[in-house]
Amino acid sequence: MSNMTMTSTTSAASATSTSSSHDMSSMSMGGSSNSSSCSVDMLWNWNVIDTCFLSSSWHVTTQGMFAVSCIGAALLGVSLEFLRRVSKDYEESIIRQFQRYAAAQMDSEISPFVCGAPPTYITYRASPLQQIIRAVLHLAQFAVAYITMLIAMYYNGYMIISIFLGAFLGKFLFDWGQYRIVLGQTPGPAGSNMVVEEEATKCCG
Repeated sequence: MSNMTMTSTTSAASATSTSSSHDMSSMSMGGSSNSSSCSVDMLWNWNVIDTCFLSSSWHVTTQGMFAVSCIGAALLGVSLEFLRRVSKDYEESIIRQFQRYAAAQMDSEISPFVCGAPPTYITYRASPLQQIIRAVLHLAQFAVAYITMLIAMYYNGYMIISIFLGAFLGKFLFDWGQYRIVLGQTPGPAGSNMVVEEEATKCCG
């Protein structure tokens, strides 16, 4: 009688453990089915959902998130052209500052002009603050360009097109070409006395 009781108790315990393990496996399978993983391709692709860029935290799960990601990629291209424009303007401002200083120095020093004398050159170096600003602008350009390159290495067609459009828009907005034509005073062959200098306009047009 006692043997029958122990056998039934053991069977019930094994059945309970089997059902609990089955429930746990079902829960784990259900949890894994609900979670989505990143889809990373190293070949050209047009993936939208479950795409990841740079890290797992940049995980696109909806079309709206992907649209925002494309806009961000385009803004990277725009910001790169903007930083190039700012850096170029700053370089030109340093040159103009040196030119004003050189003109003031030449005015203070009275030197007779000799026809045929070689030109006089004055060399200036940027101040430590100016050099720091130049280095910071260069660092910003390098960082934006490197991040853009890393995003493009995911070979997503939509993101690459967005980067191209951002570069086009940035060039159009921040580097509008303006040309100054200097005409020579003495007559000569056609075009021999014409010098074309390209000047980029300011950032806002």
